[in-house]
Amino acid sequence: MSERSDRTAPTNWTPTWAFGRAVLLTGLLLVAAVLLGRVDLIVLAVPFALGTAYALRRRPVELPRVWLSADEDPLVEGGAMAGTVTVGNPGAVPYDVAVLRTRVSPWLRVERAGLAGSAVVGTGRSAGAGQPTVADRPFVTSVAPDTAVDLELAGTALRWGRHPLGPAGARVAAAQGLLVSRAVVVEPVRSKVYPKTEPFEAVEVMPRAAGLVGAHHSRRPGEGGELAGVRVFAPGDRLRRIDWRVSLRARQLHVAATLSDRDAEVVVLLDVLAEAGRSGGVTGTASVLDTTVRAAAAIAEHYLHRGDRVALLEYGPSARRLRPATGRRQYLTVLEWLLDVKAQSSPHEPYDHVFGPQLLSADALVVVLTPLLEERSAQMLARLARSGRFVVAVDTLPADLSPPKDRGWAEVAYRLWRLDRDTMIAQLREHGVPVVPWAGAGSLDQVLRDVARLATAPRVGGR
Repeated sequence: MSERSDRTAPTNWTPTWAFGRAVLLTGLLLVAAVLLGRVDLIVLAVPFALGTAYALRRRPVELPRVWLSADEDPLVEGGAMAGTVTVGNPGAVPYDVAVLRTRVSPWLRVERAGLAGSAVVGTGRSAGAGQPTVADRPFVTSVAPDTAVDLELAGTALRWGRHPLGPAGARVAAAQGLLVSRAVVVEPVRSKVYPKTEPFEAVEVMPRAAGLVGAHHSRRPGEGGELAGVRVFAPGDRLRRIDWRVSLRARQLHVAATLSDRDAEVVVLLDVLAEAGRSGGVTGTASVLDTTVRAAAAIAEHYLHRGDRVALLEYGPSARRLRPATGRRQYLTVLEWLLDVKAQSSPHEPYDHVFGPQLLSADALVVVLTPLLEERSAQMLARLARSGRFVVAVDTLPADLSPPKDRGWAEVAYRLWRLDRDTMIAQLREHGVPVVPWAGAGSLDQVLRDVARLATAPRVGGR
């Protein structure tokens, strides 16, 4: 053994109470034998001395190694999660006892945990966040030299976000329990849990398509699949567009005119100024952020699947933004972006540095997910509508939000606040901002129908 290892051993390994009791008892017996002149006391001290010397004949030097790993596959709310905590013995001295313990995020409910093939099965209750799980206890095992033992964790991911698994730590005892190592702790690893996509299907057309190629029928003639009529052949028309029945009857070439298929830009705006309600995970009640994130994922998935360009914005102090793009890669980027959504209050008006002319296209459909808990949110919606953009407000406030109980005038204040909020929503509708509660499939159909009708109506310009 090197001189450096011997020098670092006392700091890594310390004597236990058992070692102190053995040395103390041996010393007392020897002192008593000398003072009293009794040989039998020496005979009694010999087994303690020999046993301690035999246990310390090979002292451990290497500290245990601890590794923490989680399932690398992306998780979805309600999906199965798995993690492993490993304790290893890199030295040549066995570990008599290894105590292993780890922390787990309350949103990762561990239902089964096992060491070396012996599983601990949970009670099967649908425990929510904050309740203890089967992983909230120490696990004890022995580790032979040059081997490792795994603590396997399995359970369910309850809520979207980046949830930590760990930190995990281990402390071992060797030399028949006479020496104990210092605690070895490893940093936590984070599991990505994507929001569960709520069913959403908007069958109505977009109010205004912006791109040249896409799945939406525009009002502009061009190459597409929607028939716009029959007209006289003109230079540049394709021969495959000739309508021979009409041409033979009119004795002049006629072609079938079509409307071009164009894509649209959808901007999903998340109001993160306030949070309300209590999150119960995927199987419990939904807070404002839960509804906001899940609805944003569903809307983005729907329009990206149709070939549209989707962008995300935060209405808050951080003003995070995801640039518009299309395809599956953009959908995965959207899910990653949504994992970092959090409520952020701000004393300042975030409108000016969030909505610049370069961020929002004039032809974009802006879907605002907001609980309408602050007057600034309503003012932001009104300003977007006055700028000529197509705005749809989706109310994300939980419908089952209950008033506080046993707090004096709190229930009366809650009713007054509800009336004030209903008045705010009515004023937004008078300003041309449709406000609909999020209800999954078909939530925006009626609203998009009305907005598309307004977009096709002639506009009167002042002189």
